[in-house]
Amino acid sequence: MNTIGGLEGKGAIVIGGGLGMGEATALLLASCGCDVAIVDIDESRASVVAAKVVDMGRKSIAIAYDVVSSADHSDLIAQADEAIPNLQLMATIVGMASWNPVLKMPADIWDRDLSMNVRYFYILARAFAERLAKANRPGSIVAWSSVDGTHASPQHAAYGAAKAALISLAKSMAAEWAQYGLRVNTVAPGSISTPRLPETPERRERMAKSHVPLGRSGTPQEVANVAAFLLSDLSSYITGHTVAVDGGWTIANMFTPVERLDPRNLE
Repeated sequence: MNTIGGLEGKGAIVIGGGLGMGEATALLLASCGCDVAIVDIDESRASVVAAKVVDMGRKSIAIAYDVVSSADHSDLIAQADEAIPNLQLMATIVGMASWNPVLKMPADIWDRDLSMNVRYFYILARAFAERLAKANRPGSIVAWSSVDGTHASPQHAAYGAAKAALISLAKSMAAEWAQYGLRVNTVAPGSISTPRLPETPERRERMAKSHVPLGRSGTPQEVANVAAFLLSDLSSYITGHTVAVDGGWTIANMFTPVERLDPRNLE
């Protein structure tokens, strides 16, 4: 067991934990000694990951739940808190982008993207924070934003606006909830290969030629590593920040691709 970071013995709830980055985060936390509640809209996915956590010697519960459609998440948090000892950590990996130019974006698409990417988090994080504050229990929250929330998002402006709002909201929560010993941070993935967006030879070639300095897509595990760091005591003096996990996407100039040099020709 990896006991680095003081995660051992803490309880975690992972929203969207049945697939991709959510599954990787849940299993990494379990490997660090956490008991983990797996929440997913798909019950079968949640159950599969929960079984993996149990196989690792940790407690788990699978909860089928739609965080986007529900108006009050206090029952969800209470269910997880009752099943998972010492619940202190929450990771939430929920979101979806709609692709439309602004001039052709219907208002209902705008509303849907904000609901799926930031509104649910406002309700969910508030319920989690209230539960922990009343129990005088410190904790940490990590929410998934996106590099699209840190700069312009042409053709999917609603998604970018929602992720930018999430980043701002997390900062406000971090400032208000520090008094309760609760930290709030976000991760901002770039191009990540997931079951919904799998790695293919074509995608690999496109990324190799892209403006992303590392020249490849990231993996769910690489994002989970950063999320676990932000949830752990290794980041105990970090709150209200966003960590980009993007291969250098946000530091690059997309109009001036990094020249890729053959190391044999560096002399």
